[in-house]
Amino acid sequence: MQDAESRQYEKMTQTPIGKLILMMGLPTTVSMLITNIYNMADTFYVSKISIEASGATGIVFALMAVLQAFGFMFGHGAGSNISRLLGAKKVEHAKIFTSTSVFLALLTGMLIGVFGLLFPDLLMRALGSTDTILWNAKIYGSFILISAPAMTVGCVLNNILRYEGEAAFAMAGLCTGGLLNMFLDPVLIFRCNMGIAGAGLSTAVSQYISTAILLLPFLRGKTVTKISCRYITKDVADVGNIILTGLPSLARQGLNSISTAVLNRQAAVFGDAAVAAMSIVGRCGNLLFSFALGIAQGFQPVCAFNYGAGKKERVKKATWFTVIFGIAVMSVLCTICDFFAPEIIVMFRDEASVLKAGTGALRWMCRMLFLLPVSAVGSMLFQSIGKKGRSLFIAMLQSGLISIPLMMFLPDWFGIAGIWAAQPLAYLAAGVVTVPVILAFFKEL
Repeated sequence: MQDAESRQYEKMTQTPIGKLILMMGLPTTVSMLITNIYNMADTFYVSKISIEASGATGIVFALMAVLQAFGFMFGHGAGSNISRLLGAKKVEHAKIFTSTSVFLALLTGMLIGVFGLLFPDLLMRALGSTDTILWNAKIYGSFILISAPAMTVGCVLNNILRYEGEAAFAMAGLCTGGLLNMFLDPVLIFRCNMGIAGAGLSTAVSQYISTAILLLPFLRGKTVTKISCRYITKDVADVGNIILTGLPSLARQGLNSISTAVLNRQAAVFGDAAVAAMSIVGRCGNLLFSFALGIAQGFQPVCAFNYGAGKKERVKKATWFTVIFGIAVMSVLCTICDFFAPEIIVMFRDEASVLKAGTGALRWMCRMLFLLPVSAVGSMLFQSIGKKGRSLFIAMLQSGLISIPLMMFLPDWFGIAGIWAAQPLAYLAAGVVTVPVILAFFKEL
């Protein structure tokens, strides 16, 4: 075990920055691509059922964002501490954060699942469901709620593996679940005639299998930290540290969920076709950003580990490499997506109303999305090194503090185009604010 710890320390502190981030980030990128592709597979196959079913995927996507928000909060909160502790060679303390975060995620997933199953109408309407979409949203959402514990725990395990520098193990779990979901979707939806319930069941089964695979490295002793009841802390300070460090992730994902719910409500004024179009565009945007975000998540353990080891110059180099690489990748992808926007939308629905709304929204998204790596990396930087306030501020700017007010007011002036522009303009504003915050911190270093 000591040899494994020494090899890990040497890899994280001596490998050239660009090579290390790509080495850590590529498995994460593959994982995120597969995850987003299977989310799009749900949208694609369900969209063949009806417009109302297609709109339901957008409603339930907000629920999944809530579950992921708590999973990422515990996962990033623990992972940041774990990586810094491993960098400082405090392995026993790191084990406490691993076990405690898994327990907290399991408990939270169970509570959300039970609440949602008891009050489905209340939950789906709060997420923006219309009367015509509600029935489909309740059916699809019930399976997501059943899989809630697996979804939250899976997020924690995935992030701890990444922060330990074991992104390949994380990739194996997420990719297996994603590929399984893509296989089960058409079988259950069409061959078994389950409709939207088939899409929900496929997602639930895939989530539980993915989480089981992510758990295997811990059970087989392939990781530095361990999962055991005896390591669950009774110290309120450790629990508070996990929550406060992970709070930017909760804010980021939680505000994304609220933002999606507000978006659904505002789009509903223009009809179910607008809701379906924004659901499709949201999935396309997530798929695009997963390329850059995967590399950025490879940056997190590099940043946290080297900060814990006292190697501040490597933290600076890692930050600028990730920002520049992310902008370059996103610029190329967004240009391609902008050019083929109508062809992309028509793959899901070919109604003229959906095509018009979806094309306009997707083009607005592409013309600003390439700036998102700036604020994303900034928030990840401060979260990874334990600077909770600055990370929380940037995460909120990026995820809803700007976009939600814009969604509320822009449609009054510009109609549906105001809905298309709200989130992209928020990306621009968040990036502009983030750069001076990063520069000021580097002066402190």
